[in-house]
Amino acid sequence: MKIAESLKSSFRIYRGLKRSIYVLFLARIINSIGSFVYPFLTLFLTDKLGNSAAEAGMLLMMVSISFVPGSLIGGKIADTFGRKRILIGAQFLAALSFLTCALITDKQLIPYFIIAAEFFMGVVHPTTTAMITDLSKPENRKAAFSLLYLGHNLGFALGPLLAGLMYNSRPYWLFSGDAATTLISLILVILFVTETKPSVQRLNESIEDGGGSPELEKAEKGSVFRVLAARPGLVFFILLVMLMNFVYAQMTFSLPLFLNDIFGPEGAVLYGTTMTFNALIVILGTTLIIGLTKNMKPILATMIAALLYAVGFGGIYFGYNFYIILSTASIWTVGEILGATNINVYIANHTPMSHRGRVNSIVPIIIGAGHAISPFLMGKFIENNSLRLVWPLCALFALAASGGLAVLYTVEKRKNG
Repeated sequence: MKIAESLKSSFRIYRGLKRSIYVLFLARIINSIGSFVYPFLTLFLTDKLGNSAAEAGMLLMMVSISFVPGSLIGGKIADTFGRKRILIGAQFLAALSFLTCALITDKQLIPYFIIAAEFFMGVVHPTTTAMITDLSKPENRKAAFSLLYLGHNLGFALGPLLAGLMYNSRPYWLFSGDAATTLISLILVILFVTETKPSVQRLNESIEDGGGSPELEKAEKGSVFRVLAARPGLVFFILLVMLMNFVYAQMTFSLPLFLNDIFGPEGAVLYGTTMTFNALIVILGTTLIIGLTKNMKPILATMIAALLYAVGFGGIYFGYNFYIILSTASIWTVGEILGATNINVYIANHTPMSHRGRVNSIVPIIIGAGHAISPFLMGKFIENNSLRLVWPLCALFALAASGGLAVLYTVEKRKNG
């Protein structure tokens, strides 16, 4: 009865959000249905293009690094020129890059166009995050971010499964499918999403007397580095999430290699099945978990997420059959839900409204560094060690992140009385 009531309460928190958030939710579903490329990129680089694990790791690191300049540029221009036009332009160019991958005759050039696509997605990320923050308030921000996260997984539940089925026979359809769904989702944004950037008048009012904004969200003057320097707790939080991201990156790098190593040719299909299983748990479990943790502080929820990463990813070490793999996936997926629905909320609640684009351009770079270096370092580790030893290492990193977040939570609790 208590769980049922929590579930009903979770769905109720999605009521009353602004229309643009619901449109972005629908666009996210469509875009995520076409998430064909990135989940299978490791296998594509090694299996179809003939790269070694270390070479694939290097290419994936280059893809992740290309996100950095895109994010920096995106955050600055989103705060300067507005969110909507930047989102439209960058997402269109990302779709065009994927379409080129499908049509180009020299397949060895494909990684360079994937790098270009990731650059443009780097522009998109801080813009979208700033939009959701603009469109929400502290009291409904968890609902807004979790709704977009749920939309991603509603689409992602189908995308990798379709990609896994077509991977062996029609691998280059992955790119054209990704481009097509991106363009369709973009049409919804063009037609139904309004500009969200705060007006100059509202920013000035916030600087002068707060303008009704929460203390940590009041507009400020100065650079983004000045803003971050004044918030050491936020910086420490971001660094710990970066460590969590290092671990989570193994879902798309080490896990497909591990399944291929154990199950041979069936590995790609089983990996797609695992990703679909992951998405289904998110779809069925997000609202319930939100209902059970809606009053939990974001930092505490993130600490628990890191602990679940330690158990879930570490448990893959014992994955000698596919049922064990699915069992561990259920554990780290719950951690994923907690992290995805709380990390952005914590950051948004500590960011001045005048710097939302810029802070959200710096944050993914720091957090994304964990994802960027992870394939390269783990590729080297795998070449010199057993694939199975990746998972105890992941457990140690996740435990370290959880411990750090526990310390930060204790410090903040004492500071706030």
